[in-house]
Amino acid sequence: MQPKGIFVGLSTIDIIYTVSEHPAPNTKVAAHSQEIVVGGPATNAAITFAHLGGNTTLVTPAGAHSLAAVIREECNHFGIALADLAPNAHEPPPISSIWVDAEAHRSVVSANTSGRTIPNATVDQSQLADANILMVDGHDMQACQAWAEAAQSAGITVVLDGGSWKTGTDRLLKHVDVAICSADFFPPTCTDKDGVIAYLRTSGVEKIAITQGAAPILWASESARGTINVKQVESLDTTGAGDILHGAFCFYYYADGRRFDEALCTASIIASESCRYRGTRAWMAG
Repeated sequence: MQPKGIFVGLSTIDIIYTVSEHPAPNTKVAAHSQEIVVGGPATNAAITFAHLGGNTTLVTPAGAHSLAAVIREECNHFGIALADLAPNAHEPPPISSIWVDAEAHRSVVSANTSGRTIPNATVDQSQLADANILMVDGHDMQACQAWAEAAQSAGITVVLDGGSWKTGTDRLLKHVDVAICSADFFPPTCTDKDGVIAYLRTSGVEKIAITQGAAPILWASESARGTINVKQVESLDTTGAGDILHGAFCFYYYADGRRFDEALCTASIIASESCRYRGTRAWMAG
């Protein structure tokens, strides 16, 4: 079965440089390579979902700036339907500058959604008609809340990419079925991973996972909990690996009807394999 997924959140223009080492203050370094791609948690997840064979819609503020054409071109390339949250906005889309050194350590500077004017989102109910899964990344929180609430009302599984705690996340959690969070995701008053899992459970989230880079993934469902060992690879670049995991999870959770932990395990293998390549797209041809 080809699942249909909707991904709501951030799109950026990513400029990824490969360098021997990160520059010291007031110095310049020459990059060994440069790649310009569309990024952002929701967008990278949507591209992964589409690459694996999913019917995909991306809900994001692209806008009318000339750089937004890069977002549209990439969506067209992967066969992704684009629902633009800010079609008349003339601000440039967020640009991320990413440096990756010889040891796969990376530094990122990104504006995310700061400084952008994004109108209140309205939900296109027709998009929800035959959707199986909807993922939100918490960027443009109002849109994430609106789409998550509508999806939950329509009986569609809602997945949260919890990269970090953001203003409004508490309200968003009321409409989330699955939360896959990074080790940096800490709700107020939480100081450890068990506290995060308990908080999410109290908020009504049924299935929870916490990724920890190369360390095992912690997971908990209604009736069980455990860990998933992450495949160890020789990493060249970890950029976008977490986003790729989210997109792959959304696909395998529905495409093959896998259990929560099984879909997580398969997704983590794909994310690990992506780290063997430079950038966020080369793994697709590997």
